[in-house]
Amino acid sequence: MDAPARPWPPPLGAYAEERELFRLLQNILEELLIHKPDDPIQYMINHLKQNNDDAPRICVLGPSASGKTTVAMWLCKHLDAIRVSRETLLFKEILALTKEAKAYKERKQKIPNTLWANLIQERLSNVDCIKQGWILEGFPENQEQAWMLQSSGIIPRHVVLTYVQTRHRSAAPFTPRILFCGPPGSGKSLQAALITQKYGVVNICCGQLLKEAVAGKTKLGELVKPYIDNGYPVPDNLVMKILAERLNALDCMTNGWVLYGFPRDIEQGEQLQKSHIIPNRVFFFNLPYESIMERLSQRRIDPVTGERYHTAFRPAPTPEIQARLRQNPRDKEENIEKRVDAYYRNVKELEDFYEDAFYVNADQDPHVVFEFIESCIIKPLPCKKLKSL
Repeated sequence: MDAPARPWPPPLGAYAEERELFRLLQNILEELLIHKPDDPIQYMINHLKQNNDDAPRICVLGPSASGKTTVAMWLCKHLDAIRVSRETLLFKEILALTKEAKAYKERKQKIPNTLWANLIQERLSNVDCIKQGWILEGFPENQEQAWMLQSSGIIPRHVVLTYVQTRHRSAAPFTPRILFCGPPGSGKSLQAALITQKYGVVNICCGQLLKEAVAGKTKLGELVKPYIDNGYPVPDNLVMKILAERLNALDCMTNGWVLYGFPRDIEQGEQLQKSHIIPNRVFFFNLPYESIMERLSQRRIDPVTGERYHTAFRPAPTPEIQARLRQNPRDKEENIEKRVDAYYRNVKELEDFYEDAFYVNADQDPHVVFEFIESCIIKPLPCKKLKSL
């Protein structure tokens, strides 16, 4: 049995994702397989010289009188792309196949799908469409026409029906490295559990990771133990060693991870980056102070069963259980206030550090929050022009 493929080391993976190498390779491979050039190397050189991978390639489809032309013209205006439709191909273009297509029209015969596909291919091969991109209106109308376009190498990146989809989801490899930042009580652990359950990423709570190291009596765990036992903050260098070891484990490298509880300030964020632990999705959870207090100060735990309750949202089912419930000292109002203040003292610098982060309104139903987070994870990030070195 073949050994499993090793994941790329973190610096290489981050470099490839930052410069969109996977998407570039995917686009070149598509072009080679479709066009099958005799000289693949020269074809790739010419393809890269055109530098048109970001040019719009959009099909606007829909029934008659559904506003296709209006949408297509609006897109052309805002994207500076070329509009191509049956009307423009027959009456506004001078192409080699135009005369043949007009002849069918004059005889009141249906223009064959093959002729339409060849006519469209000829028009889209012109320099203006290659450089500026194109908006193809009203074609294809059925599966046969769609297959003909694809076999001609015409593959839209977007298809507009009644709305414009985001940039097509790439089939290029993508390993989620997700970071949740937020005040206590904002739902980071719940959302991490939901993401883990659906996508199989590794759920890592920094505080829990430290406790596991202590419980496992590892060398680093023995160094951490005195700090945890006495309630003191664990030094950043020890936290980073334990965290880096976990995040570089095979399951994290292969399946991806979701991390919360670290970093808490800009220095810790910089340490993560220096260790080549670079998240590709960062979320900041926002929750009003009153909601934080309501969520945390009313939490209770049953010392007998370990079950968690909330006096407002999930009260104890019987008076007997209610009578034995206890409050974690961390959930007393004065301690919550200290933790919240500590978070907001450092969050502004962290937000500046992670400038591409998404912001989550955590004061909503957890499933609504999850849907927003999920949509941000599965869609590609906006392209950025890299500064020349």
